[in-house]
Amino acid sequence: MDETLFLHVASAAAGAAALVGGLPKIVRRLQLSKAKHPSLTGHSRMARRFAALVPFYEYADDRFFASDDAPTDIAAKRRAGFEQLSALYRQRFAKTVAMTAEVVDSISDLEFTSSYRVPFQYRNLVRSELKGGAFWQSSSGVTVTDLDGNVFYDLAGSYGVNVFGYDFYKGCLARGSARAAELGPVLGGYHTVMVDNVNRLKQISGLDAVSFHMSGTEAVMQAVRLARYHTKRSHLVRFCGAYHGWWGDVQPGVGNPIPARETYTLKELDSDSLRVLRTRKDIACVLINPLQALHPNKGAPGDSTLVDSSRSAHFDRAAYTTWLKQLREVCTERGIVLIFDEVFVGFRLAPGGAQEYFGVKADMVTYGKTLGGGLPIGVVCGRTDLMKRFRDDRPADIAFARGTFNSHPYVMTAMNEFLHQLDTAEIAAIYNGLDERWNGRAARLNARLQAESLPVQVANISSIWTVTYTRPSRYNWMFQYYLRAQGLALSWVGTGRFIFSLNYTDADFEAVVERLIAAAKAMENDGWWWHNPALTNKSIRRRVLREMIASKF
Repeated sequence: MDETLFLHVASAAAGAAALVGGLPKIVRRLQLSKAKHPSLTGHSRMARRFAALVPFYEYADDRFFASDDAPTDIAAKRRAGFEQLSALYRQRFAKTVAMTAEVVDSISDLEFTSSYRVPFQYRNLVRSELKGGAFWQSSSGVTVTDLDGNVFYDLAGSYGVNVFGYDFYKGCLARGSARAAELGPVLGGYHTVMVDNVNRLKQISGLDAVSFHMSGTEAVMQAVRLARYHTKRSHLVRFCGAYHGWWGDVQPGVGNPIPARETYTLKELDSDSLRVLRTRKDIACVLINPLQALHPNKGAPGDSTLVDSSRSAHFDRAAYTTWLKQLREVCTERGIVLIFDEVFVGFRLAPGGAQEYFGVKADMVTYGKTLGGGLPIGVVCGRTDLMKRFRDDRPADIAFARGTFNSHPYVMTAMNEFLHQLDTAEIAAIYNGLDERWNGRAARLNARLQAESLPVQVANISSIWTVTYTRPSRYNWMFQYYLRAQGLALSWVGTGRFIFSLNYTDADFEAVVERLIAAAKAMENDGWWWHNPALTNKSIRRRVLREMIASKF
């Protein structure tokens, strides 16, 4: 249904409802449907049904190298490159791969990530021949070293924990452990550094009260629970593609076995979503993950979904700032709790996080990852009226939340070391000119890639980057293996996300650039980016759909 037709239908429905004197429920329902992203990503129940129908199939040996109908000579070149890469992996990463093989079937996380590095049609041959290791021996500066002694520039960033470099966190951990040693693992009470931590977090967040949790996921759970408790409303709003942890209410689609019926997944940067917020009475809170500014309405990019080259990303700070201010206005107007989920980006964009970076104040903020000084942590900061877990006039009406390891002494002392380091001149210098530095680095890399006629570009929000591809291809996912061969450490999502620590010097970054260019040239030379002009992203997706249907039926 196009927008004009929709408006006519909504207008007619509104008129009919007004005539009979009833509440215009159909109008609100149509508004909600229109505010959802038109893709499967915006319709979680439909996405779950679709996922259940997708059959597993894989390409036989010859088809693996020519799934885009490449000519025989190109397929042979790809096979030779693949075999050469496989031999390099076996030789260079032998010890690391051997230890990984011992436990891959026993650690469910590792079993999952090793199976979802590439599109499933190519999975088995890749897992067999391009085995990556999951173990590291040491870290230093901006590098990590595997069990075979190979030194990699780290682009994985420890899932976002590593903002200031590994040596920084080693220092926080060592000093924090020494301060906690006398008390040890005493739980239930608090280490004295708690007072300073709370005061500093209140100052950073600009909010009144703090609660500590064991992970970022738990922090978001608590923020949503308190928002529902105080507003006495049922539903939360999240935006299409945003990640807020793995719990059910914020992951309503694929990956959640039970539908999240009290979650609305709406479009970002869209007036239809603002209209829903203004007209519904059941919305308790709106969750914002500022990382979505890099790829609004799209899920976290991973190479396992790289079936073509349609992945896109672009950061428009002004546009996203305007969007957040509009959300702030409507949430204030409607008594909806605005929650910034800064578990990932907190302290990476600015010392005061996304609130400072975008100039928008939230009602509650969640932090995690880096804040623990290298140890696990989740934190909620909020207004006094929202953080209270009981009602003075209703003693049995409470919002219970506790955790055994909340406020663990060793975590609190490491956090205190982290917070004190934020005040140093050294860290202040890192933040000075941060955007200009990382935007300039991205621009220089893109210029190099374009000058070399390589079909790769990068997009970034500060030091968080994603790789996009400019030539239709079914084999972009192979790039991650060429990058690893060049000594660049990536997370399991491959080229979907590079997370640089802020202590990368210009020399460090130039070394990464040279390795990335070398990897792209090797991939080009091995024929993976061969392109038939008739091959488009749309034709690739249609072919994959036909393959799925044929495999199913």
